[in-house]
Amino acid sequence: MILCAILCITKVSFGQTQKRKMPVEYVNPLIGTAPSSTESTRMHSEAGSELKGQTYPAVGVPHGMTHWTPQTHATENKCISPYYYQDTKIQGFRGSHWMSGSCTQDYGSVTLMPMSANLRTDVHARASTFDHSKEKATPAYYSVQLDTYNILAELTAVSHAAMLRFTYNQESEPFVVIEPNSDEGEGFIEINAEKNEITGYNPVHRIYQGWSKPAGFSGYFVAVFDHPFAAYGTWNAKDSLHPGVRLAQGNKSPVGAFVRFPTEKGLVVQVKIGHSFTSLEQARKNLLASIRGWDFERVQQAAEQEWNEALEKVQVKGGSEADKVMFYTALYHTKILPRVFSDIDGTYTGFADDDLLHISRSFDYYEDFSLWDTYRAVHPLLTLLEPRRTSHMVNSLIKKAEQGSWLPIFPCWNNYTAAMIGDHATAMIGDAMMKGIGGFDTKIAYRAMRKNAFQVNTNRQSYQEGKGRRGLDSYLKYGYIPLEDSVPDAFHKREQVSRTLEYAYDDFVLAQVAKKLNEKEDYEALIKRAKNYQHVFDTTTGYVRGRYADGRWIEPFDPFAARASFITEGSPFQYTWYVPQDVQGLMQLMGGKEKFIRRLDTLFEKRYYWHGNEPGHQTVYLYAYAGVPWKTQMRVRDIIREEYSTEPGGLSGNEDCGQMSAWLVFSMMGFYPVCPGKPYYVLGSPMFEEISISVSGNRKFTIRAKGSSDTNRYIQAARLNGQPFTHTYLWHQEITKGGELVLEMGNQPNQNWGSTEADMPPSLKNEISN
Repeated sequence: MILCAILCITKVSFGQTQKRKMPVEYVNPLIGTAPSSTESTRMHSEAGSELKGQTYPAVGVPHGMTHWTPQTHATENKCISPYYYQDTKIQGFRGSHWMSGSCTQDYGSVTLMPMSANLRTDVHARASTFDHSKEKATPAYYSVQLDTYNILAELTAVSHAAMLRFTYNQESEPFVVIEPNSDEGEGFIEINAEKNEITGYNPVHRIYQGWSKPAGFSGYFVAVFDHPFAAYGTWNAKDSLHPGVRLAQGNKSPVGAFVRFPTEKGLVVQVKIGHSFTSLEQARKNLLASIRGWDFERVQQAAEQEWNEALEKVQVKGGSEADKVMFYTALYHTKILPRVFSDIDGTYTGFADDDLLHISRSFDYYEDFSLWDTYRAVHPLLTLLEPRRTSHMVNSLIKKAEQGSWLPIFPCWNNYTAAMIGDHATAMIGDAMMKGIGGFDTKIAYRAMRKNAFQVNTNRQSYQEGKGRRGLDSYLKYGYIPLEDSVPDAFHKREQVSRTLEYAYDDFVLAQVAKKLNEKEDYEALIKRAKNYQHVFDTTTGYVRGRYADGRWIEPFDPFAARASFITEGSPFQYTWYVPQDVQGLMQLMGGKEKFIRRLDTLFEKRYYWHGNEPGHQTVYLYAYAGVPWKTQMRVRDIIREEYSTEPGGLSGNEDCGQMSAWLVFSMMGFYPVCPGKPYYVLGSPMFEEISISVSGNRKFTIRAKGSSDTNRYIQAARLNGQPFTHTYLWHQEITKGGELVLEMGNQPNQNWGSTEADMPPSLKNEISN
């Protein structure tokens, strides 16, 4: 009887364990694929793309070279995502390099489309209707019923290769069309019928700096089918078919190939595809190393395992099922970019003008850094959860600086751009260094960052290509960028005040690195420049404001204007808060703590706050610097509920390569990196009753928020590793060494907790006074 009871208990326990949902099961990749439904977006966004999250249901593995997606838009054009939820037809299935949530362009992609009965190659003519009720999307698997052809399409992928499976459910001629997408119509494709193989490539071109110039590499692919071809051919210029022809080269027009299989109801055709940015031979090697045989489920399971290992670095308990969907989907979105750019054996194409092939044995080479967005929270999140990957990314940026001679500002498609403002490769690298990330040469990294900060690029052609800080000459001369400097050699012109604010922050981060490396003279110069924000702050109005070289302020001036020429994508009021390095100094300029708090209250209560754009993401956490952290705890919950949901329109603006989601991940965990470069996080209000974070050395840091709920959002008391804790911030090292933070949560603010100056987060004021 006792043995039976033990066996029964074991069986129940085992069954419960088996039923535990894995993190990947909570991810909904369709979130962010539809126009945003949030009030913030409707109030503040001006461009069509900003009304959408611009994400896509990316299938693959974390930071994979290529992600696969259903294609509802034929696009190698700026600001067009390959998939939009509101579209009613699918044009094919794309091996994509779209920068999720961005306003850049896809590149080096290839699309396959199965069809039956009638062969159509034009992207619109071949498209099939579909129903979302017959669509399944996960990070490792996608399937959909193509109603026009009665075909079930499935796909799964790993980093450098993918596998697609098409089930033809009606007895009519089965076809597959394959198209090397090319923005300039320069695609190439070749059929090898003896090997059941199709190969091709598409030269990549730049946008922003160097618009339409060759990027110096192509997207190569090798596709192998598990069935012999009954017929084949190529096509160009829409439906111009060439049966039996094995090769096609685009000449400013689309080209592709088609294959036909024997007619058989229920026929299942599989294809596996390898990718590379270096050569067809490397694409074939990547395929052979990634996928052996024809076991679709095995590939899917491998991808799911990678996702679960990445997502399980944060485990949560409590909260609703919807909250877990929001959290793990956001975490998934932060792990799409930057992408691995090197082949499995380490081969990669040199950066920018360097057209040599390099081999890295010690690190993966990464590309597509949307640094104006991602330095804020995406990279700090990676630094916390995946320090080794962060080290590889820092090495990648260093190599770009060595091969291109300047540290890039916003490197995309393996080239320089000046797409946005600031110099935030410095912020990303500097933050990693200050948090103890190793595995790279700190002196080489410092030289690259220092060059950007101190050296004006006087080579006109080089500067136009995107090398060097924009407007640095003016910034060094005046301590701010005056309105007379329109910053012509940039995609975003003017925006002088925003540039000044962001350079002052970057200078602060570099000052921290200089201090750490004992570069005393540089430190003194840079820490002084970190206060350059004061030169564009008008104390008579209490806002940042455009300024001429002679010191005059721009007239007329409206701090609430939705757009101002001297501000990047926002209003002066919204950008006034962008002084993460010296919040105490900003407070003094505003007239003291009480005025600072009232001004913050106005921002949120009058709905001037715009969550859908990145420069304001730290703003809600600034209350802690004024001794009223309970207001952060109150408002951060409101932002989560108002700006995010589990619906396809559940992002409040462009995802911007993970930043919109990284804010949510940090905020649901209960803390945020207000000032990357300073190794601390400001506390907010955890959404879950327990958050367990895996850190280096198999250690865990656990946050227990007792009684946490939307009502019980306020911290009443705290203990860190058993000791009373009143600080409103956590040092990075306090997390990475493991431990436990216990928060007592309640439904009323405790206005005494975290209210003294000793409990407030460090700022530039603290550094100078020390």
